[in-house]
Amino acid sequence: MHRTGELYGQYKTLEQQRETASLGMWIFLSTEVLFFGGLFMTYTLNRSAYSEVFAVASKSINLRLGAINTVVLIASSLTMAMSVWASQVGKKKLVTIFLIATLILGSVFLGIKAIEYHEKFVEHHVPGLDFNFEPGADIATNAHAQLFFSLYFGMTGLHALHMIVGAGLLIWLIKQSMAGRFTTEYNTPVENIGLYWHFVDIVWIFLFPLLYLIDRH
Repeated sequence: MHRTGELYGQYKTLEQQRETASLGMWIFLSTEVLFFGGLFMTYTLNRSAYSEVFAVASKSINLRLGAINTVVLIASSLTMAMSVWASQVGKKKLVTIFLIATLILGSVFLGIKAIEYHEKFVEHHVPGLDFNFEPGADIATNAHAQLFFSLYFGMTGLHALHMIVGAGLLIWLIKQSMAGRFTTEYNTPVENIGLYWHFVDIVWIFLFPLLYLIDRH
């Protein structure tokens, strides 16, 4: 296999290469949907079985921080979309600017999530030997609350891991963009990583109401 400019040897045109890469990304994202889908199903079944305890446990999560993070991620989707647009129209400086903005917003999200996790640690709401949801609560209540927080940390932690991977990809994109690599003819990495970033944002849009808004009237 040889490479001519940005075109790899097995492809005849950049357009064919872009379509192949895009198809590969969509296939990858479909496997991610199945992966997260299993977690959502597990959560749904347990929430149905232990609805009252899940509702009480949900109210202990910091809604304000969750809402702020939702706004932050929506904003990051906008800046990511703008970086894709800038790459398509050949505005190289704007590509870098919007990618940096996306990285900053993603970092803010992770920082807020770390604060939220710290609160749960201080409150002894982290599943394990020190878990204590409500002093004086019966064993069943504490067990079901611990199940909720196991799902909470599992689902939001996996999402945060995807954010960290996305941040690494953004750093790579920023370096490539500053080197002037992306043009109107070649911007496939920006488009595909943009798809990944939007997918991670969409997952959070589902996580926020499922975990934070149970029985909040």
